[in-house]
Order: sequence, then structure tokens, then C-alpha cells
Amino acid sequence: MGRKMTDREFIQRFDDALEKGYIYANYQAQINHSTGRMLGAEALMRWEDPELGKQSPADFIPVLEKNGLIYRADLYMFDEVCRFHDRCRKEGIQLIPISVNMSRFDIYNNNYIDSIEEIRKKYDIPVKYLRIEVTESSAIGGMELVSSVLSRLHSLGYIVEMDDFGSGYSSLNILKDLMVDIIKLDMIFIRGDIGGRGGTILSSIIQMAKWLDTPIIAEGVETIELADHLKSIGCNYIQGYLYSKPIGADDFIEYIKTIKHEPINVSISILNSLDSGRFWDPESMETLIFSNFAGPAAIFVYDKSDSSAEILRVNKKYIQEIGAGRTEKEFFENSPWDNHDEESRRDYENTILRAIESGDEESCETWRSICTDICGEEKICVKSNIRLIGRGGDKYLFYSMVRNITREKERLNDLVESDMRFRQAFEQANVYAWEVDVATREMKPCFRCMRDLHLPPLVKNYPEPAIEAEIFPPETADMYRDMMNKLIAGAGSMEAIIPLTVGRVPFHVRYTTEFDENGKPLKLYGSATLVVDSESSE
Repeated sequence: MGRKMTDREFIQRFDDALEKGYIYANYQAQINHSTGRMLGAEALMRWEDPELGKQSPADFIPVLEKNGLIYRADLYMFDEVCRFHDRCRKEGIQLIPISVNMSRFDIYNNNYIDSIEEIRKKYDIPVKYLRIEVTESSAIGGMELVSSVLSRLHSLGYIVEMDDFGSGYSSLNILKDLMVDIIKLDMIFIRGDIGGRGGTILSSIIQMAKWLDTPIIAEGVETIELADHLKSIGCNYIQGYLYSKPIGADDFIEYIKTIKHEPINVSISILNSLDSGRFWDPESMETLIFSNFAGPAAIFVYDKSDSSAEILRVNKKYIQEIGAGRTEKEFFENSPWDNHDEESRRDYENTILRAIESGDEESCETWRSICTDICGEEKICVKSNIRLIGRGGDKYLFYSMVRNITREKERLNDLVESDMRFRQAFEQANVYAWEVDVATREMKPCFRCMRDLHLPPLVKNYPEPAIEAEIFPPETADMYRDMMNKLIAGAGSMEAIIPLTVGRVPFHVRYTTEFDENGKPLKLYGSATLVVDSESSE
């Protein structure tokens, strides 16, 4: 380490340290402990004097703050990080998000955001690769100012992290009032007490952050035991000596080359990730969207411990779509499972569990029996798209969009039955039949096609395989392709006499088109009937 400099020496040597690079950035990786992939890094200020050696940040940062120099040091660090990104880009190395500290003195300086934007634009670094860290202590005594600074940073596209969460005295109040995108949890208060009161508090904080849909990075993780414990209670993102100590730019570039990367899932838009906490505020934008602009939707809670479910909120469109005469009051008085039979409930619960596992939107189609005094009993088919928006213990909060697809299902069933009768009739006659899916160009042949023409049960990229097999001889190939193109373009039906197979036997080929509800071709139904002329019939 060398000798610790005095306060006076720090001040006297500060300008020279900035000019000659004695103040510089070290980088510490942030890792997803579940995948082993890098999420980003934090840039940490370091000072190494050529005469007196390395100086501790705990010694020089308070001196810089006390003497009004930290603002220049922080801007220098931001410039360092932008230069690091620029170097990576020029060397063809993948850019990763890097967090830069913003002190409370930066917040009080009206030019801070303008200054970092000027630096960022000078190097042309995309804002998604720069995160701003603010400590909870920065907000003490100046909540309105800090909130306005964070709002402006958000408007410019920056991700904002709350650093050292849990180390201050008003963490919950700060978290309530400041809109931060990521929480960095200080592990100092938990050391040596994983299974005691500290562990209980830690688990509660992580669950609370999940309800707020805010990712947590645990700082200061040094042991595999602590990392595994954090993962077991829902915190996978860690930073600490377990994976990497803070290292210089050259070493960090080599580290980046050896590890895979993944993004942190940060919710910064209510259109992509709904803010579950604000759903209960009648004046919030979430409520406005939910009630007036979203499609048929509901909020419900699922308890994994006993597989129970409870609807918490529905909008008017939801009642109109699948209410079948029920009132809003009836939705809340009854369990969502009351309308499901055993198979339907199993399918819906499996979808819920998939959504919990994937963290993404999952969908299912289930039949439900609705019984009301007005309409009696009615069976409807509902397509549900559900997304997890919060969690507390074994209880999971979901946002569900629904659509009544009963008529579509009934129409499809009619088509299936009609198709079956159609196929059975064709199998009885001397006719070949098949169907073509317009979107995929996949052809499904009848049994006789497979038996006589040696076609597989599914022919892809139809009709090319049939042309290659000379079921359609070369001289008729272009004519048949033209017929297919016209059908796919929207022709309702077509027919032609085409000599088929290597024997050039004439067949009467007919096509009819099935359209969807928007008038677009959905399927083509084809048949080929042997042409019997008068001579052969005699």
C-alpha cells in the first residue's frame, strides 16, 4: 500500500493525479450465479501515487467530498468508462453495461447530467451501456431534488441503481419515494448471520423487491455458501470476490473475452412490465391503462402452497368477454376454479407454473362451464395469456389477458368433422385427396397417396418434393406451380386436367380454398380423380 497521504497531500496532488492517470478505474464484474454469465460491471475509483503507492478509497473519497473535488473526480471516472467502451468497440470486444457512481455532491451540481451527456456523446457510447449508481444516503434531506435528477436520467435512457441498500437508516422510505431500476444490496449487515434475524430480513427484502419488479444485485459476496443461499431465496445477481476482485482495464478486457454475457431484466416501461404496486392506486397510469385501454384483463393471485386462486381485479372488457351474464361481484365471490373441470383446471395450473418458471408470458386454451340465473349453464372456451408481475412467499401475482374463442373452436370442430367425412368419402371412391397449409406450405396426403405414391405423412415445401419425385412430370410442373400460386394469392377454387406420375395418366385435379375470418387463405383442399375416357370405358 505505501504510506497513507495526508488530507493536504490528497488536495495538493489531486490535479496531477487526474492529469497523469494516477486516479483510474478498476472494474468488478456482476454475475448471474445461476448461469455463470456476466450481467455488467461496476467502475470503482482507485488512486495510486508513484511515490506513496496505493491509497484507500475510504481515505481519499471523504477528503475529495469535503473539499469540493469529488465532482471533478466523478466526471473523470465517467470519462474513463466511456473511453473503456470506445476501446472495446475499436478492438471488436463486446460492450457490457458499466455502473458509475454519482455522489450526493454531483446531485447538487446542476451541470452534472449535462456534463456526463456531453462526455457520452463525445465518445458516441449508447446510453444502455452506462448505468448511474446513487447511494440511499444521497437522498437524505433532499428527496425532491434527487427524485427530479433521477427523472431526468430516466428521460435520457439511463438505468439508475440504488447503491449500498440496507446500510443506511431509512432504506424503506427511500425505496418508496425514489424510482430506481436496480437495487444493490449491501451484504455487510448480513455477514455471519445468514440463518438468523439478518437472514430473515434479507429474504424479506428480496421478496419485496420482486413485488416491486425490481432486480437486486447483492454486493460483497465472497463465499459460495452465501451465493448459494442468495440463489435459494431468489437473488441470483451477485458482485464480489467470489467471482472477481476489482481489476484494471487490461485484465478486465481479458476477463470479458472468457465469459458469456446476458442482460439484467430491468422493467423501465409499464407497457413491457406492469408495475404491480401501482395497480392499487386509482389515479395511476397503470390503472388508467388497465381500465380503459387494455383488452379484457384480470389480476389474480395464485397460492402455490395449496393451489388456490383468487381474482383481485377485473376490467369491464373482461366481464363483457367471458362474463356470460355474471356481474363483477360474482367474479370476486367465487373461486376461479369453480368454472373449471378437472382437466381444464390442470391445464390452467400447468400454464401458471410455466409462467412462474419462465418469467415470461404463457398461454392456454380451457373450457369453462358458466352458470347464471339469467343465462343458465353455458360452456365457453377461453384463451388466456398470463404473466407473472409479483411474488411474495408462495403467493404469485398474475396479469391475465383473455379472449373468448368459443365460436372459433366450434367452427373448427365443424371443419374437422366435415373434413373427416370428406376424407372417408374419398377413401371409398377412386380419388386421391390431400390438404395444404398455406402459411407453412406443408401438405398432408391421404392414405391412398401414401400407399400408391409413396408420400410421407407430411410433405414440406409443397409442391417441390412431389415435382422432384415426378408425381407431377416436368412438362406440367410450371403449370401446377402457377395454380398453387393463384390459390395462395386468394383464388377460391381451381381445377385442371393434369397427366400425373411417370405413366402420364390424366387426372382431374380440383382445389378449394378455406379462408380465415379476415378473408386470408388458410388451407387448400386438393383432390385428383382418374379421368376415364369413352374408349377405356368400352
